[in-house]
Formats: sequence, structure tokens, C-alpha cells
Amino acid sequence: MNATRLLAATATLFALAVPQFASAKQQTVELNVPTMDCATCPITIKAALSKVPGVSKVKVSYEKREAVIVYDDAKANVADLKKATEDVGYPAMLKTSR
Repeated sequence: MNATRLLAATATLFALAVPQFASAKQQTVELNVPTMDCATCPITIKAALSKVPGVSKVKVSYEKREAVIVYDDAKANVADLKKATEDVGYPAMLKTSR
């Protein structure tokens, strides 16, 4: 393959990849987790949420019975976050979206 064709092929591949990255946004959501009943519950919930691909930050409050999660919406969604808490025994409900 000559240099011109290689350059054109590289440019085409780059152009196809860029929109995928450009459309991803960081989202922040708050989940109510009303079944937290001890001080160690937030540790379990935070660990589960942190394992979800795309999650970059998790803050869990036992006092407020909530989790605040920052995630990449190209890699995860609210259903993924809720499933992560449910899978460790703590059903959650969407509180707000920012």
C-alpha cells in the first residue's frame, strides 16, 4: 500500500472513531438506597458501583441512604448502576439526574 492510500485509510478510521468519543459525556446521578441498615452497607455498595465499567466516582452516604455516581454514559447507564446495587442486595431508585 502506498503512503497516500495509507494516509487516507488512517484518516477514514480516525473520522469514524471520533464521533464515538465526542458523544460520550460524564453524567452524575443520585440513587436512593433505602435498605442500607448499617455502617458497613456503604462499603459494599461503593465496591459494587465502582466495578461498573465507566464509573469514575462513587460517594455513598449511610446517613442520607443515597449513592452519588459519576459515570461515562457511553459505557454505563442508570439501569447498570441500579443492577449493581441490586446484585449485592440493595435495591436502588433514581433520585435525581444532574
